[in-house]
This record gives sequence, C-alpha cells and structure tokens, in this order.
Amino acid sequence: MPIVSADRRRALPDEPGVYLFRGAAGKVLYVGKAVSIRKRVASHFSNPSTRAGRDLLEMIEQVEALVVRTESEALIVEQNFIKQYQPRFNIRLRDDKSYPYIAISLDEDFPRVYFTRERHRRERAYFGPFSSAKRTRATLEVLGKVFLFRSCDGPMPGRRSGSPCLDFYIKRCEAPCVGNVSREQYRAGIDGVIAFLSGRYREIEARLEFAMEQAAAEQRYEDAARERNRLLAVRRLLERQRVAVEQGGTFDAIAVAVADGEANAQVLQVRDGVLSDRQSFYLENAAGADSREVAEAFIIQYYASALMIPPLVVVEPGVMADQDAGGGALAAALGERRGARVQVRAAERGDKRRMLELAQRNAHLALDQEKLRSERRRQQRSEALDRLQRALALQALPLRIECYDISTLMGTNTVASMVVFEGAAPKKADYRRFRVRTGGDYGPDDFASLEEILGRRMAQFERQQDLSPHDREYDPSFAALPELIVIDGGKGQLGAGLRALGGFRERGVAVVSLAKRIEEVFIPGRPQSLVLAHDTPELQLLQRLRDEAHRFAITHHRGRRDQAMTASLLDGLAGVGPARKRALLTHFGSPDAVLEASREELEAVPGITGKLARELHRELHRTGV
Repeated sequence: MPIVSADRRRALPDEPGVYLFRGAAGKVLYVGKAVSIRKRVASHFSNPSTRAGRDLLEMIEQVEALVVRTESEALIVEQNFIKQYQPRFNIRLRDDKSYPYIAISLDEDFPRVYFTRERHRRERAYFGPFSSAKRTRATLEVLGKVFLFRSCDGPMPGRRSGSPCLDFYIKRCEAPCVGNVSREQYRAGIDGVIAFLSGRYREIEARLEFAMEQAAAEQRYEDAARERNRLLAVRRLLERQRVAVEQGGTFDAIAVAVADGEANAQVLQVRDGVLSDRQSFYLENAAGADSREVAEAFIIQYYASALMIPPLVVVEPGVMADQDAGGGALAAALGERRGARVQVRAAERGDKRRMLELAQRNAHLALDQEKLRSERRRQQRSEALDRLQRALALQALPLRIECYDISTLMGTNTVASMVVFEGAAPKKADYRRFRVRTGGDYGPDDFASLEEILGRRMAQFERQQDLSPHDREYDPSFAALPELIVIDGGKGQLGAGLRALGGFRERGVAVVSLAKRIEEVFIPGRPQSLVLAHDTPELQLLQRLRDEAHRFAITHHRGRRDQAMTASLLDGLAGVGPARKRALLTHFGSPDAVLEASREELEAVPGITGKLARELHRELHRTGV
C-alpha cells in the first residue's frame, strides 16, 4: 500500500510544474514534470505498468511539488533537480560528469586548445560533450596540424630556456614564444579552430583556399605550400565524413534504443552538409521508461551540457506524440538555451530521414554490443572469483574483497587506503581513507601503520553492529563483513595484519598478502608463498585490487603533501583567504610558480587587486619563503 494518501495526492496543484518523490530519510527517488502535477502524480498510483513502477510506489513516503509558469520551464527545472539529486528511478546519462570537452583559453593572449573534462571557467570556450575521449584527442591532433596552436601549458607560451620546443621544428607550432607570429596572426588560427568546431566547414575551406591563392599570387611559395597542405588536411578529414545531403544544412539526428533497464542514444551531427561526428551515449533507465520518455529526457540533458544547439533537431516520430509540429515545450526549452528558434520534429523523407534511420540502426547496434560486453565481463568476473577461491582454498566465494595499502614519503604524511571489490568489480562508494596516527617504536613503519589501520577497521566493524542503518554514524562499508582481505606487502605486512584482525578471522574472513617483486601470495599457516601464473584471472584480479589500493593511497598522500606545502607558502599571508589561494594556484599551477611570479604577473590574477599584488610580492620576498 502506498504511504502517500489519496487525500494528499488530491491536494496537489492542478498546474504545470515539477514533483519529487521522496523515500526514507528524505532521499529523492524520482523527479517528474507535468502540465498538471495532480493528474500526473495520480497516474503513477493508478496503474503502474512495470515492476520498477511498483517498486517505486512502495518506497514513496513524501511528495513535493513545485509550480512553474510553463511546461518548457518545468523541463529545465526537472533536469536541474535530476542533476542535483541523481534519483535512482530517473533516466540519467551514465557518468555525466566525465564526458570530454575541447576547451579554448580565450582569456590568454595566445590561447591554448586542450582536452578537458570540466567546463566551469566562464572566460573559456568549450565544445562538446563528446562521447569518446579517444576520438576527441584524435580531433585535437588534426586541429593542431592544421591550425598550429601551441601545446605548452601556462598562461604564456614558451619554456624557461627561452628557445622554441620541438613542435616548432616539426611544423606543429609557429612559436609565438619567440615572436615568430603576432598575437593577431595567432588569434586568426584560433578563430579557425572555433569555426571548425562550430561546424562552419565551408568557411574554413574558403579561408584556406584564399590564403593559398593570395600567397601564390604574391610569390610567397613556401607560405602557399603550407596553406595548400593545411587545406588538403581539412579536405581529407571532411571527405571521410562527407555525406550526400543535397541541400546542405545543419541539424542533429537523434535516436534511442531501449532494452532491459538500459538505453543508448545516438546523435548524428550534420554541419554544412557534412556528417561531422557521431556521439553515442549510454543511459540508466532503472524505471523501464519507453523510448519516447527516454528520448525526451536524453535530449534535454544532452543540450543542457552541449555548447552548441543547432536550429533543427530531427527525432523519431514517437517522440513528437505530445508535441506540436515545432516541438512544443521541448523546442521552447532548447530555444531558450540557444537564444534563437529551435525546431524539434520528425523526418518523413529525404536526407534527414536517412540520417535518422542511420542513427536508429547505430543505437540498436550499440545497445546489443553493450549487452554482449556486459555479459562477457560478468562471466569473466565470475570465473576469476571461482578460480581465486580454489587457488587460495577459501571456504566461501570471495564476493567482497578489501585491499589495504600504506603510502608515505620519508615517514611524513603517512596515509592508508581501503578499496573494495564486490563481484570482482570496484565498489567505489565503499572506498575509505585513513590518516596514520602512530608508528612503531622507532618512528613510522609499514608494519606498525598496517596494524593500526587494520585494528581501526576491526573496531569500526564491531561498533557498526550496535548501530541501526538509520543512525547518522552508520557506515555501510565498515559494517560489511568481507570474505577476503588482501594486504599489499610480504610476510611482515601479513603478520601485522593477522595481529589486528583476530576478530575477523574468527568470523571466517581470510587474510592474505601480495608481494610485488615476483607477485607472491602469502597465506597464513603456509610456509612457502604461492606463485600464481601471470596470465591467470585470479592473479590479475589480485593485481587490480593491489594497484587500485596503491593508486587510491597515493592520491590521498599527494593531496595531504600538497596541502602541507601550500599551507607553508600561502596560508597566513594577509588578504589571502581560501578563494584567493585557489585563484593563485589555478592561475600559476603550483606554489613554486606563485613564489617566482613578478608583481605584474600577480596583478593579472583574477580577484587580486594591484594593492594586494604589491603587498603579496613584498611579503613573499621579504620572508624568503
């Protein structure tokens, strides 16, 4: 029986807006939009058509409503809430924070063009999102050959030595660092990059062809040859993508495929009659929504991140069921983001229909391939666990494995990591980090650190048994009992672990260590180490665990070390709080670079006034930090 009463549902507003279903402890389970909130919520409770829909109803404890003016505004608010709360039953892009972009640092005199996964800096231009990091880097490679932008880091081009780098000698950069090209000439190349990434291909071809002919007419044959090579490179790239769109045009064709709680969306980007790119995105569809709902949710999420929205979006006919010929609320929401009219419509014939059918075939193919890959990965993980159980003579299949590693540098900032694999796959929500508080009798050492950390893990497990899952201090990772614990190290590290984990061993938890030199596995009570063949799934699983624990520990250690270094340099300086410290480090890249900066360079940092820059420069050089 639903917890939310019929009277409470009837009290909801009969107006457009967004509603949130909340479960235990106020957790948002689902966010929806509606022309009428009351009628849409009632439809959820009247006849849930899927198992996921019935599961959702049993978990709802509270319904919240937010009234807006229009359906298009509801679309935008809905997606903002989905991004904020990440509800389990909504359609969401997988890993939507990690898609790659191409960024251009327009805030610098000689802008860089680089690969990134963030897009929060307002003064920079971003293009994307792209679905493939490999293809994004390949695009950057081609753009670098054609437009010759610099690859060096930092706000200004060049190296400390003052001489050009290798890119200049292999004709990949025009060396603005030594004055070989003016700021205006360099910016013209950056304008070409922007035009290319914006899909203005004919403009690029015409510009390069004009530059080639002009150089030839002025008998600058070397320059003419260079422009010819750049023109040929662009044409070769476009020839591989050019499709027969007789009337040219710029539009996106979007299709989705849905099956078994998974979905794939394909975006074919046609720019100036050229199929410029194909993006493939996988979506989580836990609620089992149909293709129309998935398509609408994907479109609004995709264009919320995309930096360019075309004037036309071609979709499958079913997506338009509740829309008018121009795309209705969806088109209005996209038009508001673009700042100009956007059409969202189905294609019935011609080139646009052909592009849509191509997107449909690719979506179904991608989903089938993903299902095959998922099944293959599941089988491989199952085999690795089964073989590991036999190799280590474990009483139970090691479904949950924890691995521990210590990271230190000359005894400073010693930290430890705990990583968790469930079903032979990382469970990152259960990863934990520790600061080592004590060492051995003669200073910090791995044995004493391990004994301390594993003792704290054991104590946390026992403490969690007295807590309810609803308690604020309850930690599901520490409350879980692993089947296997792996320690990075040899016999000594294993001995330290055994001294701390007596309570776990009494409960049937197996403890082993993995030494890196020849990948020996040390098992309690066994005088000789176990050496597994390097090509076996069981050893590869242990290596993945060990390497992940090492990576996680190193990341924590570096963070603490950098924090300590930064604190010694910038903390305590008058007028420098957390925001200005971040601005200084973002601008210069490191504390050492801040120290070496001139007064003028300090003044160029956003948020640093001229007076503060002078005081900082005087203070840094007075103290000799």
